[in-house]
Amino acid sequence: MHIVIAPQALKGSLTAAEAGQAIAAGVHNVYPAARTTIVPIADGGEGTVQALVDGTGGRILQHTVTGPLHEPVPAFFGLLGDGQTAVIEMAACAGLPLVPPERRDPRVTTTYGVGELIRLALDAGCRHFLIGIGGSATNDGGAGMAQALGIHLTDASGREIAYGGAALASLAHISLAEIDPRLAECRFEVACDVTNPLCGPEGAAAIYGPQKGATPAMIQELDSALGHFAHIIEQDLALSVADIPGAGAAGGLGAGLLAFLHATLRPGAQIVFETTHLSEHLQSADLLITAEGQIDSQTAYGKSVGAVAQQAQRHQVPVLALAGSLGADYQAVYELGIDAVAVLPSGPMTLEHAMTHAAELTRDTTARALRLLRLGQRLR
Repeated sequence: MHIVIAPQALKGSLTAAEAGQAIAAGVHNVYPAARTTIVPIADGGEGTVQALVDGTGGRILQHTVTGPLHEPVPAFFGLLGDGQTAVIEMAACAGLPLVPPERRDPRVTTTYGVGELIRLALDAGCRHFLIGIGGSATNDGGAGMAQALGIHLTDASGREIAYGGAALASLAHISLAEIDPRLAECRFEVACDVTNPLCGPEGAAAIYGPQKGATPAMIQELDSALGHFAHIIEQDLALSVADIPGAGAAGGLGAGLLAFLHATLRPGAQIVFETTHLSEHLQSADLLITAEGQIDSQTAYGKSVGAVAQQAQRHQVPVLALAGSLGADYQAVYELGIDAVAVLPSGPMTLEHAMTHAAELTRDTTARALRLLRLGQRLR
């Protein structure tokens, strides 16, 4: 029997790889001779770097870069096992948790640190980039990232514009004359699971600005600035990015990645599956076991567990899903190709206890579920 184990991280408890190891221990308690393949998964958000580093035998590199408030912050990127691919979570250097609630103002926050991480990865020899852009604190259209990579964004007087989304209103010219030449050798894939355009009622400022501290007046200011930014991009780079689905992701960073790095925006889970060769492992699988912190109706919409179940369904592989808890309408996941769901807590317990004992609970729940499977095989 070949069992593919493809869990997501259990946030605050286990990385995806650690969850996979606990599941494998449960499998071998019941089927000692089973062959197990652990494939850590993620959806492009938090945990993606760790999942892909673990899944490819890579390593994490720590650096200090410019944070969203223009102050130094510790950050990181993953160097995958091929030695050529960097995986970056933009939230590591420009994420909302890096900005205290009382200082949240997307008019001034910057993506400069994202560009610095890209440059550091270039120094490490990377020429293929996977970038997750969820959880941003910014609304600068990727302007800070561009400036860190040698792109000049200047006002009518020829001076470099300031950091932040509001400064885009003063942009008059974009120059690529001093862009890092190594970028011409690179390929950028961006994990983007939203379809928001750059501007307008469904744009970056209107939809995501409030959670970043924007008032209604700020939203109007930022939306206008992003519209002007798109106009200058079209004027100087001959690219129209305003209405591309996903351009509004991460405060318009999607647009900046498209315009300055010619990136491809793709569903995050699909990028992870391709990088870890999930489909190849499923070709010989008899069962897939996946896991996440909570399974609910949203699991069916782009979350990695839902996406991995659909992959298994294409290969006609049955799926067991483990969950820390079950949310509203969790039964919707049965339409995805998930055949059975098992909950990790074995009885009443505090969240703290469950998180502290997550590995043990994951192992034991896997074993309980597979004992039921074995019973069914004997009855048959």
